Amino acid sequence: MCFVGQNLVFEQASSVINNLTGADFNAKQIERTCHLYGGLLEAETQLLIESGASKKYSSQTANELHYAMIDGAMYPTKEEEYSWKEVKLGRVIRSQEILSLSEKRNYIETSTYVGHLGEAKDFFPKMEYVLDGLKKIVFICDGAKWIWNWIELNYPESIQILDFYHAKEHMCEFAKDYFSNDKERSQWVEIQSNALMEQAPEIVIQSIRNLKSQEKSSVKKENLLNYYQTNINRIRYKEFKAQGLYIGSGAIESAHKLFQERLKLSGQHWTKEGLQKMTQLRAVYKSDDWERVKKIAKMAA
Repeated sequence: MCFVGQNLVFEQASSVINNLTGADFNAKQIERTCHLYGGLLEAETQLLIESGASKKYSSQTANELHYAMIDGAMYPTKEEEYSWKEVKLGRVIRSQEILSLSEKRNYIETSTYVGHLGEAKDFFPKMEYVLDGLKKIVFICDGAKWIWNWIELNYPESIQILDFYHAKEHMCEFAKDYFSNDKERSQWVEIQSNALMEQAPEIVIQSIRNLKSQEKSSVKKENLLNYYQTNINRIRYKEFKAQGLYIGSGAIESAHKLFQERLKLSGQHWTKEGLQKMTQLRAVYKSDDWERVKKIAKMAA
């Protein structure tokens, strides 16, 4: 019931289970079962965190390169007159699990997912449980300060990369205001994004500074310069590529889809408690760690 319920909406889960088994479970029973085990998963995770434990890895795995990505996405809830709440999501990937299918396409075999509905201070311990046993971590994230401040404090020896596409997106937003001519704007963005990728960030920063001042775009110009300057050591893409590192966070964007395909369907509105519990089930399932649920079920029995 729990396995099917975290894959399909509860009404569909009821139909599938009953047709396959001849049972007579209704949607509410499946919902309660999912919430039960989602809650037990959350409680188990909190006990592990409070004990100071971290996830155990073999010495070989602990010394392998791992990528870590963090982002947030909004989900509809029934709380406070149907408001939207942010689920924070982390994805940790062994570099060996990233298979190259073509020059521009990769396939990730397995990942570890961490999800949490609530504040960053409660989400980060869950990430630390997964990350603290690893020796070589590459963080690829957007420019959110709440993420980078935590990384700087807890993983100062890690490699930190600002997702290239976010860096380029900020450049494009500025260019929309600065250049009125579409062709001139496209040419400038192409030149600067290539320089950002293939040269050094200082060259791009200087090029932006050299642009003739315009009152209408002066604020966005300063914002872009501050953004690049703040993240200057995270946008050295030429150096990262020379080390064979990835520079894009597309994996966390696709991770959101894996959760949203069950938890953000048309017409769905969750209680905060229900969304949190279903997020835990979804994270365990997508992490290929469903044995955790089976162990909890045996203990509960």
